[in-house]
Amino acid sequence: MTPTRIAQSVACALALCAGVLLTAHAADTSRVPFPEGYRSWFHVKTATIDEGHPGFAARGGIHHIYANPLAIKGYETGTFPDGSVIAYDELEFKAFPNRTSAEGARKRVDVMVKDKERFKDTDGWGYESFMKDSRTLGALSQDQAKACASCHAAKKDRDRVFSEIRS
Repeated sequence: MTPTRIAQSVACALALCAGVLLTAHAADTSRVPFPEGYRSWFHVKTATIDEGHPGFAARGGIHHIYANPLAIKGYETGTFPDGSVIAYDELEFKAFPNRTSAEGARKRVDVMVKDKERFKDTDGWGYESFMKDSRTLGALSQDQAKACASCHAAKKDRDRVFSEIRS
């Protein structure tokens, strides 16, 4: 099944969920809500940051990227519509004596939400980071969100999104 067909089959339910999430946080428009149910979204890809990588101490582990149906359209066209949500799920490595590893505890969930009106100061994207199992209070200040936007500006040609759908 193609990514487009997967997105179409769940678009209505997920769009409703995303609408509820965004409405619930409308009082503070600078905040990005926790992406409830993101693990049921389209799985874009998985990567690891292994021991020996310069970023291992801070970001080492297993990383999964998920996209809601609107974000799938953005991956296909290169332009992400408002309402696109991308979740970057960072998990610890859980090593076993026989030299295998698996997912451990969640370290953080980084979230990007496209809304050109709400997030004018960060190029149309809102950024948030939820530490460990927190679902209520993000960890990023406005200055940190602007730092995220500054880094993501390197991918201006892809609407500021680093990841690509694996083929």
